Amino acid sequence: MHACPRSVRIGSAVQRLTHGGWVPRCGGEGPSGTSQHSRASRARAGGLHTAFPPPPHPSFCLPPSADPVGAYIHLPFCKRKCLYCDFPVIALGRAVDNAAPVPAIEAYVESLEREIAATPAQNPHPLQSVYFGGGTPSLTPPPLVERLLHALERAYGIAPGAEVSFEADPGTFDAGRLRSLQALGVNRLSVGVQAFQDDLLHRCGRSHSVAEVHAAIEAIHAAGVPAWSLDLMSGLPGLDPGAWAASLEAAVAAAPTHVSVYDLQVEAGTPFAAMYRPGQEPLPSDDAAAAMFGQASECLRGAGYEHYEISNYALPGSRSRHNTMYWSGSSFYGFGMGAASYLQGRRFSRPKSLPAYLRWLEAYREGPRESPGAELPPESRRDVLLDAIMLRSRLRDGVWLTVLEDIAGDKRHEPALLSALEPHVAAGLAWLERDGEGAATHFGLTDPEGFLLSNDVVSDIFLALDES
Repeated sequence: MHACPRSVRIGSAVQRLTHGGWVPRCGGEGPSGTSQHSRASRARAGGLHTAFPPPPHPSFCLPPSADPVGAYIHLPFCKRKCLYCDFPVIALGRAVDNAAPVPAIEAYVESLEREIAATPAQNPHPLQSVYFGGGTPSLTPPPLVERLLHALERAYGIAPGAEVSFEADPGTFDAGRLRSLQALGVNRLSVGVQAFQDDLLHRCGRSHSVAEVHAAIEAIHAAGVPAWSLDLMSGLPGLDPGAWAASLEAAVAAAPTHVSVYDLQVEAGTPFAAMYRPGQEPLPSDDAAAAMFGQASECLRGAGYEHYEISNYALPGSRSRHNTMYWSGSSFYGFGMGAASYLQGRRFSRPKSLPAYLRWLEAYREGPRESPGAELPPESRRDVLLDAIMLRSRLRDGVWLTVLEDIAGDKRHEPALLSALEPHVAAGLAWLERDGEGAATHFGLTDPEGFLLSNDVVSDIFLALDES
């Protein structure tokens, strides 16, 4: 993938993570991106300043799991491809009928079943999370979803109480379909709202309307979905502070347990890339994008949501367990067109077109029974260390130095890391916690200023480590 043009845009890294393209990471915008935010942008981020470290989440005091603990399944079908989208998707047309079987979807599910059956288990314990992403997975009929869950259960087991997440777009489900999915074990929904203004949805090429958004929210509450996330997108063409505030207020009123806020990226090869240039009208300026980031943080935290990751907010106890697996650097299975997996220290991305994926799948099934990407060299300790710093610094919980020591096998990196961090602590972009004897224990980024300028902080740390 490519570097982001401004630090706030590191926010969509995990959204893109499972769609492939991470070498050595799982895709998205990395620390090679340099911030173009001005100091004025930093000041205008505003919001509730968090200068001190939060109580640690227990899982982030531990090193990443080498055994895969989750599985991502890519369901690429959607009604139409959004104008900003560069994910591997297959557009079926707006006239697709949710009640009627779609041969293309059924054939694809059969391919997924074959891939799952061919991929050996690498953990004696069952999966703790399953994530169906797309595309628009809610176009997939529940009986086909059931087949995929059964395939995962047969191959790896699914733990009682595992988080089973399912992406859905307004206009593609009703309360009845949600109840059917819950009966299969789906217990978390991720809904791609993006905006509460019809004109913004139209400019993005979204296939749903605001009326369908409200109908979707009603269906979720009617079906009693226990956990659900609402996605919003800032930086859209023509988006102004008033409309952004209205979308944030509407999101809070919808009462999701989780909210994701992603900043628009203009990706090469998309229609948006031919229409717009980042930072130029009608896209918001860099200063305006920074202000929207701070506005979201202030609004959502004021409504009781924890800003636990650069682009993600959750009510207490409602963090995304699956995405937390990515941020912790743990191993995971990936299945389907364009999906990435991280197994035995190797990151592997499947082909992004359906014909190429099907050819790869048949060759894989005919080969030795081993993990996808087994022919690749595993990541070095150094690569894993850098991944851990980059991914864990995205989180409110920060980065524990004991975790980095466990990954690296020693503490030789620590003086350079702390030296690079020091000016950012002084500038209010980062915090550093010490024990009673004055020894550093863990560090992280402040909210919103440090989160907003995360690329700057991480880039400086990487540079210091390279020079040490």
